[in-house]
Amino acid sequence: MPAVAPIHILWDSAHIWGLMAWRAVRALGLPCRLVKGQEIAEGAFLRKPGPGKASLLLVPGGNARLKAQALGPDGLETVRRWVAQGGRYLGFCGGAGLALRHENAAAGLNLCPWTRAAYPQRLHHLISGHVRVRLRADDPRVPPELTAGQAADAALPVWWPGRFAPEAGEDVRVLAAYDAPGEDFWLADLPLRRIPAQVFETWQALYGVNLSADFLAGQPLVVGGAYGAGGYILSYSHLETPRSPAANAWLAHLLRMAGYAPQKALVPLWQLRAPCAAWPAESGAPLLRALNHVRGLLDLAVEHHLFFARTHWLWGWRAGQPGAACNNLHAALCTAAGLPPSAAALAYWREAGPRFTALEDLFTAGAEGYFLACRLADTLASTLPEAVGRRGLEHQREALFGHPMNGGGLLEELLTIAEELTYLSQGGIPCGI
Repeated sequence: MPAVAPIHILWDSAHIWGLMAWRAVRALGLPCRLVKGQEIAEGAFLRKPGPGKASLLLVPGGNARLKAQALGPDGLETVRRWVAQGGRYLGFCGGAGLALRHENAAAGLNLCPWTRAAYPQRLHHLISGHVRVRLRADDPRVPPELTAGQAADAALPVWWPGRFAPEAGEDVRVLAAYDAPGEDFWLADLPLRRIPAQVFETWQALYGVNLSADFLAGQPLVVGGAYGAGGYILSYSHLETPRSPAANAWLAHLLRMAGYAPQKALVPLWQLRAPCAAWPAESGAPLLRALNHVRGLLDLAVEHHLFFARTHWLWGWRAGQPGAACNNLHAALCTAAGLPPSAAALAYWREAGPRFTALEDLFTAGAEGYFLACRLADTLASTLPEAVGRRGLEHQREALFGHPMNGGGLLEELLTIAEELTYLSQGGIPCGI
């Protein structure tokens, strides 16, 4: 009998979300492989589904547009053809957005006839934490244990999600819809449960800004549909979130439906705040040094109230701060340092390591100065508002951290090298994470 083919996880532009998905699948005891868009475009893996061949493509969160660019026209067409022949597509957040309909055929997969909707206010995109949901109990793709009595336990995590634009008459089934915020729900850097409802009403009357979560109620969160002989599940909830019971149970259920046999239904805690090293001391020293520097920068940002502790694997941040980029880099360094390096990774590091070290010194010094300048600007805002030029801070931020959506800057160069080390060593067993 042919061996079960590994679940394939699209690696491009996934960053912390790709690491989280990869870790979750491995934690459930299932075989998986990180693949790049170029590999798919070259036809190296997505052959017609069948015994011993790939039956599930998991596309994590991240920038959908950049994922489409990584796949290119040939890769996008290969995925469409593979799903039409019977493949299963599971997309989280940015991976969900990639599968939606796009006017430009080169911008997405067009597996689902729905498009991505804009939020009423840009601030409404900045939601994170768990939400209570309404589940479709009569659909086999929804775990029955979650629909029994519509238990309050059915809370699913969202991390700055996109939004579906439903269309009448299309063969798309809503499997979960938003109901109400959960206990750990935040809007940007505001914890909603700590703000009385009447305050939101006052703010809306005074400032014309709706900061409550009522704009979510009834909106689709998880949808499913058919595409040819195959099908897709698109979720703006991250079902792979560590230690999120309802989400993890749903992930395990979907993997069972795809022909796999998860050994458990709960993804363990991701202890990124306590990383460990698996590299030889001599070759791994620059990597560990960079990890210590980034941890120092995160601590500095927390000390000056720019970032804050959110979970064991994620730092929150004040609106406008480069928190997403810093979380990406920290997770990438933790993972790369915690994986025993393969021969290919060591060879790559011998070539890329010197440049990494030089760039990391520049980045650390620049990021430290940037965070302290932001703190100074806040301190002086009421008395000397022009003392620290905002335009200069914006230029500095872009040079160091890149654009919030498109990436770039020194950080992206460091991130690319760290993620390549993980890709090359992906067969190893991570240490401590």
